[in-house]
Amino acid sequence: MSHDEVVGVGLDLGTGSARALAAAGDGTVVGRGSRPLRSRRDGDRHEQDPATWWHAVAGACRDALRDVAPERIRGVATCATSGTILLTDRDGRPLTMALMYDDARAGEQARRLALPHSWALPKLLWLLEHEPGAAAAAGVRLAHQPDVVTRRLTGHAVASDASHALKTGYDPARARWPATVADALRTNASVLPDVVAPGTRLGAVCAAAAAQTGLPPGTPLIAGMTDGCAAQIAAGALQPGDWNAVLGTTLVLKGCSHDRIDDPVRGVYSHRSPGNGWLPGGASSSGAGVLPAAFPGRDLDELGRLATAHERTHVLAYPLVSPGERFPFVAADAEAFMLGEPDGDGEHAAALMQGVALVERLCFAQLDRLGAPTGGELSLTGGATRNRAWCQLRADALGRAVRLPEQAESAFGMAILATASAGDEPVADVAARMSRTRAVIEPRAVMRAHLDEQYGRFVAELERRGWLAPAGADPAA
Repeated sequence: MSHDEVVGVGLDLGTGSARALAAAGDGTVVGRGSRPLRSRRDGDRHEQDPATWWHAVAGACRDALRDVAPERIRGVATCATSGTILLTDRDGRPLTMALMYDDARAGEQARRLALPHSWALPKLLWLLEHEPGAAAAAGVRLAHQPDVVTRRLTGHAVASDASHALKTGYDPARARWPATVADALRTNASVLPDVVAPGTRLGAVCAAAAAQTGLPPGTPLIAGMTDGCAAQIAAGALQPGDWNAVLGTTLVLKGCSHDRIDDPVRGVYSHRSPGNGWLPGGASSSGAGVLPAAFPGRDLDELGRLATAHERTHVLAYPLVSPGERFPFVAADAEAFMLGEPDGDGEHAAALMQGVALVERLCFAQLDRLGAPTGGELSLTGGATRNRAWCQLRADALGRAVRLPEQAESAFGMAILATASAGDEPVADVAARMSRTRAVIEPRAVMRAHLDEQYGRFVAELERRGWLAPAGADPAA
């Protein structure tokens, strides 16, 4: 078949929805679907019921494939949130609720392990210590969020992928669980799953799953990556120096480097690239989720329009979706703040949007200090890219041009990975072919002085509060 005839399918388990996307090998989207997901948030707690994931994914997939001929489908791959885990029994049935990526109840375990609470290994210890019934079950296993879906797709146990296993302590350089993880788990080390590299064939879609999803029986199932890495693939940001910034509920930055870059103080870590090299980056607790949190039930497009009249606001906000920060610095006690009183909802929204842009600028300043290559192409993806004014503000704050890909969804990245891996093609080559550019936004010189001043105030306030070390400031500020 030619490129425009084959179809890859990507599945994405996000915070608020499960999404499916079918894309032809030339980048044309031929189907998409989604189903809502609900979370329970209560203080440090953030949980989802994993029993809801399969039905949401299956429904979204049926919708995406409604008009796609089965013989065109080459493969399917799944991504999910990074650091979300649960315990299952030997047959893959959930024994606990899923602790989401920003569930903060494992603070004591994180301190014990000297890891951020957003990582999955502290959460795993918390589950083993606070869910004794589940921990004592015969054949109990750790499952990362996509593992629940991949097992249902094949009808049998499958390995985890190294991308989702990274925050549980898996070492992608040596391709094994290090002894330190087994030591931390002590007698519970048997909960650790087998792990394979992203792009590995896990198995094939079974008849039962085919009936529920619309995928043809026997469709190759490809090991996926986290949603941030999937968005990077979707953007085609796979050359050294390229970066992709995903602004969804939270802000996630992923780049491409020849070398592995890790710095726990700044919250930077590296996934193994599905090709050669590494994908360094980090995930902030700031993001677009601050808007619905601050304005529940409001039309976010309307708020965005109101905010454009206040783009030069001097109100300074540090917006957080959840307590604590994990990138561009690690501070479990960090909390949202606002300096100044906004004049109405428009300026309030503008201050939050500006605050996220300043966080993003600080992220790149930290990456520069670590020697990460950042001079390549910068793509913006995530739901917030629908707000063109916010994209412009981010370009202004960073002082660099940004590219908006035509298809920005993480599910599209998984469709690219499925197409490449099932067809034994290099992922970077397929991504370059399938990822198209919707627009390029240049920074406005007239905004530079204002945003430089706001950024200087922002960094100084973070330093004053003791969350950011003075060495973390942007040398150019």
